[in-house]
Amino acid sequence: MENTNTIATIKSDISKHLGQKVTLKANGGRKKILVNDGVIDSVYHNIFVIRLKDDTQRKVTYSYSDVLTKTVQLVFPSSV
Repeated sequence: MENTNTIATIKSDISKHLGQKVTLKANGGRKKILVNDGVIDSVYHNIFVIRLKDDTQRKVTYSYSDVLTKTVQLVFPSSV
């Protein structure tokens, strides 16, 4: 049950930042780390979608378990 609460917390946190800018750090495999800037486009039951800044047509999707296992890290800019 601990994982469910943790995933629910991650989903809630990401939902709060819907439409905001985010820096995405994703594990690309073979010791590659992909770093992109984007905007959280939409949030669904099992996944969330990020529209990348460089290419307005390109979107990437990740599951909340990717954040839980630290395959994906989201860095939200501090609001000053």
